[in-house]
Amino acid sequence: MQKNINGATFRKMIIGANNYLDNNQKYIDSLNVYPVPDGDTGKNMFLTFKSATTEVNNCPTNNMDAIGEALSKGALRGARGNSGVILSQILRGMSSELVLQPEITTKSFAKAIRNGAEYAYKAVTIPKEGTILTVVRVMADTAEAAAKKYQDFESFFKMVLDSGEEILQKTPEMLPVLKSAGVVDAGGRGLLTIFTGFAKVLNNDEDFSVEFDETAAQIEQNEAIVNLENLADIEFGYCTEFMVINIFKKTTESDIDKLREKLMSIGDSVICVGDLTLIKVHVHTNEPNRALGYALELGEINNIKIDNMLQQNRELKAKRAQMQQQKKPFGMISVATGSGIAEVFKDLGVDQIIEGGQTMNPSANDIAQAVDKVPSDHVFILPNNKNIILAAEQAQNLTKKFIHVIPTLSIPEGISSALAFNIDGSLEENTETMTAARESVASGSVTYVVRTTHLDGFDLKEGEIIGLANGKIACKGKLVGETVIQLVEKMYTDDKVNITLFYGADVVEEEAQKVQQTLAEKYKDCEVTLINGGQPVYYYLVSID
Repeated sequence: MQKNINGATFRKMIIGANNYLDNNQKYIDSLNVYPVPDGDTGKNMFLTFKSATTEVNNCPTNNMDAIGEALSKGALRGARGNSGVILSQILRGMSSELVLQPEITTKSFAKAIRNGAEYAYKAVTIPKEGTILTVVRVMADTAEAAAKKYQDFESFFKMVLDSGEEILQKTPEMLPVLKSAGVVDAGGRGLLTIFTGFAKVLNNDEDFSVEFDETAAQIEQNEAIVNLENLADIEFGYCTEFMVINIFKKTTESDIDKLREKLMSIGDSVICVGDLTLIKVHVHTNEPNRALGYALELGEINNIKIDNMLQQNRELKAKRAQMQQQKKPFGMISVATGSGIAEVFKDLGVDQIIEGGQTMNPSANDIAQAVDKVPSDHVFILPNNKNIILAAEQAQNLTKKFIHVIPTLSIPEGISSALAFNIDGSLEENTETMTAARESVASGSVTYVVRTTHLDGFDLKEGEIIGLANGKIACKGKLVGETVIQLVEKMYTDDKVNITLFYGADVVEEEAQKVQQTLAEKYKDCEVTLINGGQPVYYYLVSID
């Protein structure tokens, strides 16, 4: 029976959970409430956890403090969608306890889950029960009780997983929308999948190998070097990389550990991985000659690469100074999918377009990287999707710039907000007018049903066309064009003067023109505009203002 978990075992647990979550992400997606082809909780949680797993893979030591820190850092950088952001906070809270322990006991793991629950609740402005939050909180309660009773993890995890499953099955009773759709909370199922993956490794159900992804590690380091907004004086001037080959027979595994320790004494960003056949070294140091000398005590050195980061830093500082001279008082970023929609935002003065939306939520790191490219210290973000707002807010932790999230829920709201932006206005004025503008537009969309269910008063069959108005199903039909006309009729009020249709990648232009003509004849006092949005999944996006 497994009583204590060391860093090496915990690394395997993370990789095992990643693989198990990957195998089940489509199932988790299927639990999303709305039966449209944008069910992405499983995908978002997997991509978030995959980022954390990659960071753990790249960690050059099995010390629990390093593994925990890598888990937290990777999850934050890769957080996607609401479910991914909340998951990243659960992992961050867990890591805050695990980094304090040389080995994990059932008591410290229970404390870690409790911290994860507390971090997750703090991350959500208005916590809602019946979600992943409830599941992690109940699991924390059970874990604390189980840790008092069991020291072995087999019994401990069984109690925790059983309680998680029990409360997950009750989530439909807490959230009517889940009960109406006939599903349990997708985020809660995703969390249980991760913890089941942990348990499977401890029970030897699967054999998950550990590998260092050196390429990913190098990419991460290079990104840190070239980030213009995070330039500082270089403490260690030479990026030194090499391999140790033809290792001497007298060399032992402990000699590799000693080499790593010596490298850390003369620099930072140390990577020293391998075995008695090959060792790969990366270090930032002012004494590359000493690094090479240490390695020569173990074997021959090969593939030597030494870059002068001092010179790189001077060049990048000069580039930053040039960019700062061209800074604007405010910048704008919009999340959008479809080339036509992206062009509309660019025409409205949006500085950066982040590819994404319903079928692919950008991560907090994606958003932060886009923010860093905008030549302004204050950047407005238009997420245009309720599932991206949390990630946009989380991006503030990954940049030194000031992020101002306008909580747009749709492309029409985003366009309306962008139209209201005034480069000469103050921060407060723009925030107020852009927020008000998004509330003045009615948003609709037309797509298809991917699962037979009953929702919003409609009996829905797979393949039927549905129209959604402001996030709820308003009508259904068998033909796309007819459904668009029904949807506009549901959304239209006498005070509206503009109807804009963004037709998607799966709509023929001639058919879209027929819909436009029909609406123009029906609503003679309105300007009916047709734009080739090029978006996937949604046949039409509808804006009425």
